[in-house]
Amino acid sequence: MNEEDISLRHLRVLTLLLEVGSPTRVAQILDTTQPTISKVLTKLRNHFGDPLFVRTGRSMRPTPKAIELAQPLRELLMTSAVMRSTTASFNPKLSTREFSVIVTEVGMIHLVMPIISHLEKEGPGLRLKAVPLDSRQIDARLEAAEADLALGVFPDVASATRRQLLYSDSYVSVVRSGHPRLKELTKVDSFMRERHVVVTSSNRGHAAHRFLDQRLSSRLEPDRIHVRVPNFLTSAFVASRTDAIGTMPAKLAEYLAEDFRLTLFPTPLPLPRIELSQFWHERVHNDEAHRWFRRAIYTLFGTRKPRRR
Repeated sequence: MNEEDISLRHLRVLTLLLEVGSPTRVAQILDTTQPTISKVLTKLRNHFGDPLFVRTGRSMRPTPKAIELAQPLRELLMTSAVMRSTTASFNPKLSTREFSVIVTEVGMIHLVMPIISHLEKEGPGLRLKAVPLDSRQIDARLEAAEADLALGVFPDVASATRRQLLYSDSYVSVVRSGHPRLKELTKVDSFMRERHVVVTSSNRGHAAHRFLDQRLSSRLEPDRIHVRVPNFLTSAFVASRTDAIGTMPAKLAEYLAEDFRLTLFPTPLPLPRIELSQFWHERVHNDEAHRWFRRAIYTLFGTRKPRRR
């Protein structure tokens, strides 16, 4: 075999490099090493007779040849995925398929259990893998087949990524039951005078975190932020043990209220709605098992309130 021959695996690496622009990040997405990706890139350069990427400062920029290859590569990989997918109908009762979803800590708490229950009912061999959110781009992780679906609020996902709105949620605020100033907290002035638990966010994090962090941080005086925490679950716990106010998605707050002995009240600040969707890559759009799983997710959560098991 000619050493210059390349495979679909090499072309997938090239597609990811075009999307994320970093061999290190591609290695993280594909769970391999950076030298392995560099070796693949060398083979691709030899094959196409072009450097494909040149380093400018700390980043790598695609050459005109690499940009020219981007669309044909996507079409080729999509065709390959369709050819590999089975046309036979999917039978959940006979399948041993493991479905995987990228979810936030909110999803881990109140989305995963209904999915598990549904899979147990539909097929004894069906399994679920819940994949945590991290700093990597959602569309790149779906492209790399790291998960079947991503569930959450990701407005920055590439337009080529398929999506379906599941439900809309709002934010509410929570305090411990018996809070001494509960009756005053729905007034803006009283709300602003209290101390708050603020969930931190990142530019690539879940948008429900980011929107809330930006709004509260811009309105509250610095000394009114009691503590910053990494997620809404910790926020609920801190609020349940102090007089500080936590603010979080309403469905999560309703789910946690009884166990954490929390009292919910409308947040007296204008906050955006939370539009939670399911996201998937085009390459699996026509796969029968994947279509079945997407329908199941929509049946469970589409325009409906997830129920506690």
